[in-house]
Amino acid sequence: MSNVTRAFAGHLGNLQLAAANLGNSGIQLFAFGLMLGMGSAVETLCGQAYGANKYEMLGIYMQRAIIVLTVTGIPLTLVYIFCKPLLLLLGEPPELASVAAVFVYGLIPQIYAYAVNFPIQKFLQSQSVVAPSTYISVVTLLLHFVLSWVVVYKLGFGLIGSSLTLSLSWWIIVVAQILYILNAPKFKHTWNGFSVEAFSGLWDFVKLSAASAVMLCLETWYFQVLVLITGLLDNPQLSLDAISVCMAIAGLMLHIGIGFNAAASVRVSNELGAGHPKSAAFSVIVVNMVSLIIAVIEAMVVLSLRHVLSYAFTDGETVANAVSDLCPYLAITLILNGIQPVLSGVAVGCGWQSLVAYINVGCYYGVGVPVGCVLGFKFNLGVQGIWSGMIGGTMLQTLILSWITLRTDWNKEVNKTKKRLDKWENKE
Repeated sequence: MSNVTRAFAGHLGNLQLAAANLGNSGIQLFAFGLMLGMGSAVETLCGQAYGANKYEMLGIYMQRAIIVLTVTGIPLTLVYIFCKPLLLLLGEPPELASVAAVFVYGLIPQIYAYAVNFPIQKFLQSQSVVAPSTYISVVTLLLHFVLSWVVVYKLGFGLIGSSLTLSLSWWIIVVAQILYILNAPKFKHTWNGFSVEAFSGLWDFVKLSAASAVMLCLETWYFQVLVLITGLLDNPQLSLDAISVCMAIAGLMLHIGIGFNAAASVRVSNELGAGHPKSAAFSVIVVNMVSLIIAVIEAMVVLSLRHVLSYAFTDGETVANAVSDLCPYLAITLILNGIQPVLSGVAVGCGWQSLVAYINVGCYYGVGVPVGCVLGFKFNLGVQGIWSGMIGGTMLQTLILSWITLRTDWNKEVNKTKKRLDKWENKE
């Protein structure tokens, strides 16, 4: 839906495309990363509880996460409101920051949709219930396309209309999933209605969520930093237009990796909760192999279409040539995204969020960003240099996570899971 929104913004003009991308990648992904990261704490607990047949705990974990994430949305709202001075502080051009701020204002309702949606998604995924969410998402995507066309072109609401429509579409997904959970008989053991127990142990849940948030935020924000740094280059509008197209494609393909991330997390957490160490290890191998094969196919398709990809988002030969030059970097990123999200999913399934957070800090922000800035600015390689450095950080992180996963003692992980579930059940 974000890609559809950016495509409509791009056909309003190059400035609107750059502003929508800056608002989406520079501000909106900040909230997305934080909310998704905090929601992964529910993924660990719900997945392991379901595998251990402690079904009644799933609904309580979900409600507790919704409470924590909704409260977190309040300070995030202030970030959205004051996004223009923040963007100016980061050195973005005034005209671009002003237009991006208009786009961001329309995304404020989306914050609270995230707060409800991510815990619901983890609640469903931990039970291997994915088809209903898929159907809801497909229908909403089609509806979002039609609504965007009507609001942007027919009603003439422009950029603010496109972002408000995106927020509305997210809330449609949330309401549809809530109605499904309330009416489907399959959740009679895992959903027992609203409970005051959800308000107990909130601080402990916040601490667990914080580790999860740091892990996934650092991953989600990594390429957000690429967009922000790109805005500091000479001719930032052309650079941002080109990088926005590549990031839109990378983001679209990353959702396939995120799907395998969820699959890895669910299978590993379920098997650990059920006390099946060999099944957990086998799941890791299978998910990584399938995801990597698909990622290589994605990279090949991108390289074969490198000269025409940009026309789906904006007109103009200049942008098309700039996108074509960036496609080799995009292809490498897609291949890495076939491995890295799966390994992160394994980490979430095992509850390794704190460890991965430290690895992310070192690889992404201690290596990737500084090397990218040196190549981009010191050696005048521009956006290609910035992206090269950040690819290096991702590659280093992937190698470290691969090494840790290969050396894992899955019998010890089963014992850790049992202790974790006993600890959290005693907090009720």
